[in-house]
Amino acid sequence: QVQLVESGGGLVQAGESLRLSCVVSGRVAISAASWHRQAPGKQREWVATIANGWATNYADSVKGRFTISSDNAKNTVYLQMNNLTPEDTASYYCTVSGGGGTWHWGQGTQVTVSS
Repeated sequence: QVQLVESGGGLVQAGESLRLSCVVSGRVAISAASWHRQAPGKQREWVATIANGWATNYADSVKGRFTISSDNAKNTVYLQMNNLTPEDTASYYCTVSGGGGTWHWGQGTQVTVSS
């Protein structure tokens, strides 16, 4: 069965950077991957998507600061997060699709940004 494990979260100061990783195991060929986040008291928010290994889209709140990428050889999806602000504090979740209507979700990794 497909399993996703996120890592790379932590506590940083405003202006610093983190890189989140999402390692995908199981028999799936990733056609698209996304990152979402959820802060306390808020609904889950879409952050970024990469499709076909190159086409990317970002939420307005992270454009110019975050970069989503993937490494097929390592079966891993990344989210490079630069110039972090306290508003980026949330649990970050990775989701991937091998095509069709099925998306697989990870358990999340916590990002906390202090001012």
